[in-house]
Amino acid sequence: MKFRGRVFKYGDNVDTDVIIPARYLNNPEPEILAQHCMEDIDKEFVKKVKKGDIIVAGKNFGSGSSREHAPLSIKAAGVSCVIAESFARIFYRNAINIGLPILISKDASQNIEDGSEIEIDLDNGIIKDLKNNKEYYSEKYPKFLQEIISSGGLIEKIKKEVTQ
Repeated sequence: MKFRGRVFKYGDNVDTDVIIPARYLNNPEPEILAQHCMEDIDKEFVKKVKKGDIIVAGKNFGSGSSREHAPLSIKAAGVSCVIAESFARIFYRNAINIGLPILISKDASQNIEDGSEIEIDLDNGIIKDLKNNKEYYSEKYPKFLQEIISSGGLIEKIKKEVTQ
């Protein structure tokens, strides 16, 4: 599985309150959540993000509440992948469960610049910055996580298995 997109870069401790502010949680529809994604940290994000773009952040991305609305809003906004130096555990789990790929890479997090175009080879854990032709690495997903991601999330994977 490969992704290519433009980078939106943020710092450390991007919490779920700024990913999707609580005032929008009364409507769990992904399309509505996407309209307010990252609104409290970057008011222009929704206007600028395009399908396939990638978020790169620092440490502890997705900290705060356990709301699954946060990765859902990111995915619905069109983001193909999130790369960070580290993730809050519950955000990591929620992202995988909805089929949003997230990668841990300290080098990529620290060196890739906002606006760069990058390419991600998820199967091999390779992140390539096309601006300067540098490669960074993350751990490869185990096969069962790759299957969840490629199915579009845990529920979709289970639906496929039940119907087979």
